[in-house]
Amino acid sequence: MTREETIAMLLQEIKAQSETIESLRRAIDQSHQINNGLGETIHAMRRAIEESNETIAALNNTIEELNQTVRDLKAQLGMNSRNSSKPPSTDGLKKPTPKSLRGESEKKVGGQKGHPGSTLKIMMEPDETVKHLPNDCDGCRNRGICMSRAGVGETRHVVDADVRVKVTAHQAVFMPECPLTGSAVKGKFPNDVNAPVQYGENFQALVVAMNTVGAVSVERIHEMLSSMFNIPLSTGTVANMVSRCAERLSSIVDAIGDKASASGLLHLDETGARVDGKTMWVHNASNSEYTHLTISEKRGREGMDAGGVLPRFTGIAVHDCWAPYWKYKGITHALCCAHLLRELIGILENQPWQLWAKEFIELLLDMKKAKEEAVERGEDRMSEQILEKFESKYETIIFLAKIVNPIPENEKARKGRKKKGKARSLIERLEEYEAAVCLFINDFAVPFDNNMAERDQRMVKTKIKVSGCFRRKKGAEQYLKIMSYVGTAKKQKINPFEAIRQAILGRSEFIFAKLAE
Repeated sequence: MTREETIAMLLQEIKAQSETIESLRRAIDQSHQINNGLGETIHAMRRAIEESNETIAALNNTIEELNQTVRDLKAQLGMNSRNSSKPPSTDGLKKPTPKSLRGESEKKVGGQKGHPGSTLKIMMEPDETVKHLPNDCDGCRNRGICMSRAGVGETRHVVDADVRVKVTAHQAVFMPECPLTGSAVKGKFPNDVNAPVQYGENFQALVVAMNTVGAVSVERIHEMLSSMFNIPLSTGTVANMVSRCAERLSSIVDAIGDKASASGLLHLDETGARVDGKTMWVHNASNSEYTHLTISEKRGREGMDAGGVLPRFTGIAVHDCWAPYWKYKGITHALCCAHLLRELIGILENQPWQLWAKEFIELLLDMKKAKEEAVERGEDRMSEQILEKFESKYETIIFLAKIVNPIPENEKARKGRKKKGKARSLIERLEEYEAAVCLFINDFAVPFDNNMAERDQRMVKTKIKVSGCFRRKKGAEQYLKIMSYVGTAKKQKINPFEAIRQAILGRSEFIFAKLAE
């Protein structure tokens, strides 16, 4: 092969390789384009996956929130006066059972065998005696002889009331000429007789007692007493009697507030009342000796300060853990364990897996029983060994409860604090206020519950239920003044009617003399 042929052949091979290289380059370029397209597709798919994950997370959060809402609504449907702070009036016709935490007993319902029983007893001598002879004695000619030898086989008493009006005419004697002075003289009426016709203190006390202690409306008192005594008693007269009685009690109620603020222990609570078409708040500060009720448009500290007792109080305050009470730093706080039991029962009934709630209920009841047994033995404090045992169990239950109810994590996309739920909130409250929860067993002067305050303000609800709302704030204030005075008198074993009668006579301070005995 000649040189020219060799060169030609080499040139052809080079050309062929160049074409091959060019085709490879084109293939590589196409591969790069495909890879770039795949990269963009993969990137787009990654974005889509991330968006899908975010959507799924948001949907999961929404589902969880909806589930929580469903649980909350179910819990609300299951709430009643036994497992929450709802009043018994909201239970309707279907009352919650059982009402006691003591559980069922093996004893039969009603009085037990050997129970002494009780009946109406005669407290005074009879005004009239009626003898009933045998039917066979009617028309018998030997009746006189039999009666001389007869005795009383059985006596039964009928206690009745003689409803009548007693009118006393007070006359001021006029003498035209006194033998000593030579001038005309006239007798003076008693200080409490200052009108041509007026009602006496007994009748006024009856009206005031019916309207306040009896929770009877002004209109019904007008109807009942007008027909019963046949006198023209107007609704305005009834209202004026109540108003005058309340005015005479202003100083004594202030004194009750002073003594309550100086006492060592108070029960605190508040309840809503409809006044003049809006909700106002009755604030209660009471103990075994005093009852002090006031009303305010504010439920929180402003309303409490207006009552005048808490700002000066430095003792032990028993309450239901409502936040404004904790703003008073100069007092020792004790929580109502009856409120806690109701909350724990509500959690256990609506979330049966919260077994820690059952253990905490048993712990509180065990602590209560241990204190009662110690008091029966004449002890005034619990032993350190028993207190340490209860404290250890308390902390163990709280530790396990926090594991069952972890704090929910906040999502980055959502602002604010996520709801913890009733269970977690109660757990944190029990942990934070352990000293206030257990104060009743560390200090025997502190009661287990806040029932004293609830009893003292229960009449407010009864009054509104029976008589309707208060038309004016002044009327509510007058009612609470009288109930503060009557409540204090009842705690001193003073008859409410007699206490009101003494107030009408201007002698309400006698209740403090009773306290000093």
